Amino acid sequence: MAAILAAFAVGLVFGLGLILAGMANPAKVLAFLDLAGAWDPSLAFVMGGAIAIGAVAFFFAKRRTQSLLGLAMQLPSSRQIDWRLAGGSAAFGIGWGLAGICPGPALVLVGAGIWKGAVFVLAMLAGMVLFEVIESRRRPSQALPQAAPPA
Repeated sequence: MAAILAAFAVGLVFGLGLILAGMANPAKVLAFLDLAGAWDPSLAFVMGGAIAIGAVAFFFAKRRTQSLLGLAMQLPSSRQIDWRLAGGSAAFGIGWGLAGICPGPALVLVGAGIWKGAVFVLAMLAGMVLFEVIESRRRPSQALPQAAPPA
């Protein structure tokens, strides 16, 4: 129960931070991304702050085996940059540039009842399903092992 309450509190603070920073406003995000036009650099400070806080958090997390709530630490281990990472990053950036919305702010928009957020979340979920379908066809030999039949 403590983990659920902690997740709720962290999500609430994150969502409020997105609103206060303007990250949940697609027009502000698009103005930040418009380097050749009326560029609004204010979100660069938000991102810089987030990177700094994240760097400190990862510094301490790497030295722990359990979270503060006693759960196992699950940090990424791969440091490989491959075509899948680059392609996914490009797809994310293109989507962010077209819509001015990314996953966190999209959930804030859905919570605020803004239809553009709902469309984004539905498209994001469709992309996740499409990825899973492609992956399951790409590597059928790596399916989960089947349980042995009872003796």
